[in-house]
Amino acid sequence: MKVALILGSASDLPVAEKAFEMLAAFGIGYEARILSAHRTADATADFCRNARERGFGVIIAFAGMAAHLAGAAAAHTTLPVIGVPCRGGVLDGLDALLSTTQMPSGVPVAAVALNGGVNAALLAARILSLSDSRLAVKLADYKQRLADEVFEKDAELQAQNTGRQGPDQ
Repeated sequence: MKVALILGSASDLPVAEKAFEMLAAFGIGYEARILSAHRTADATADFCRNARERGFGVIIAFAGMAAHLAGAAAAHTTLPVIGVPCRGGVLDGLDALLSTTQMPSGVPVAAVALNGGVNAALLAARILSLSDSRLAVKLADYKQRLADEVFEKDAELQAQNTGRQGPDQ
């Protein structure tokens, strides 16, 4: 299965590129499109309606400002939709965050942090890993690498602070 990434405008591309990189690192195929919930409403609806039949397992929608793209996608599919609110505009993304998360009952959209392209890709990978054991192993390895990096940094810190004690010791 692959992931569909839809961007509300070209200005969302820097955030989406981080998702492209993460999906590629896990060997997950994807297709990216610029589709507007408002300016290309029919094309957006058609893309989302046909996404499952085209082999997509998850849709990630990137949008700033009013950010109705994730909700518009969710309205036209039963696939999981992950909304990525993008910074920008007068409210610097707060409006995008709120409109992505405040969906009406019956139209679910998962949401990640502002400019959270990496986490959107990781969430998509986790969803796809439910039916792909090889991907599940890759995700477990990734989590272990993250932990190893933390332990490595902690060891460096401990080595730098060896012999140092606080005033009460």
